[in-house]
Amino acid sequence: MTANPVTLLLVPTKTELQHLTKRPGFALHSPCELCGFGPVSAAARTSSLIAKYRPDRVILTGIAGTFDRVTLPIGTAAVFPRVVMHGIGVGSDSEYTPAGAAGFRQWSGNGTNDTIGDQLPLATAATPTVGPLLTCCSASSSPKDANLRLKSSPDVSAEDMEGFGVALACRLASVPLAIARGISNQVGDRRMDHWQIPQALDAAWELVSDIAACPTWDATP
Repeated sequence: MTANPVTLLLVPTKTELQHLTKRPGFALHSPCELCGFGPVSAAARTSSLIAKYRPDRVILTGIAGTFDRVTLPIGTAAVFPRVVMHGIGVGSDSEYTPAGAAGFRQWSGNGTNDTIGDQLPLATAATPTVGPLLTCCSASSSPKDANLRLKSSPDVSAEDMEGFGVALACRLASVPLAIARGISNQVGDRRMDHWQIPQALDAAWELVSDIAACPTWDATP
């Protein structure tokens, strides 16, 4: 990695981006782009943006839901040690089986080490204090949904819809990725009047600023 690494900043939606652009120093020294909503758009868009900018590393930020408001409160933010894919596999609800458990891989290349399952490690600039991030094809619509997902991945701390897609694109391009998400809501709570989106994004930006300023990260995919 170069002495002054080029960091590409990715944000899923215009709503998140519009708030972040108001923060002092936002994208002052890093290109910033939308990666789109959901894992499919995020993976495709990230791949094209990596080809365009050829960054040394990537940061994904935006909002996420928390599975545990005690360990990861609403209005705070976190950097995650790895990201787990949920929703690609066999079945649904209580009968859902992740792709890996069903005998499939997200990607299998020609080399023995070129195989990607349902989890990917993430780069960090500090030791994460939370569990993994769970990327879902659709957000949890109820506490029942949230509990079913926890049964499948009991150690996860938060839910998003883009992390694994971005991580997969970065892994295939051999570019380190860090994910810093602001916690806007409880997973499964769809009442927007309960959400704290501005506070979550402000908290996320504080983490992103620190990560972007760090010349080296602790781990790479």
